[in-house]
Amino acid sequence: MPTDAALEAAAKVGLDLVEVSPNTDPPVCKIVDYGKLKYQEQKKKAESRKKQKTQDVKEIKMRPNIDIHDYQVKTRAMTRFFEDGDKVKVTLRFRGREMAHQDRGMDVMKRVKENFAAVAKVELEPKLEGRQMVMVMAPR
Repeated sequence: MPTDAALEAAAKVGLDLVEVSPNTDPPVCKIVDYGKLKYQEQKKKAESRKKQKTQDVKEIKMRPNIDIHDYQVKTRAMTRFFEDGDKVKVTLRFRGREMAHQDRGMDVMKRVKENFAAVAKVELEPKLEGRQMVMVMAPR
């Protein structure tokens, strides 16, 4: 249908002529209420945004001389974070003379890695950044 005839038909009905796919040959158009069409598209976008799950990065702070019970409390929290689908950043802080015993910190990080091997994968291997050792894990 020629453009003039399509515009005339749309005006007769009291609606708008909207180009649906301009790249085809010939271009495809629809006779619809443009305001209503824009509103429905906006609603679809909002609905798709609502369904998206954002992945947060939760942080767990530890020390090289962490006690058994404290370690268990931290790992329980990490388990909950992984179940929620969040990434976990494990930060191990060295204070004072603890810097001389970085091997102890690495042992704690290895223990965390082994405990969560089934549930999570290591995204960023443990590395020393100043006075703290950092490791990032993501759920499988």
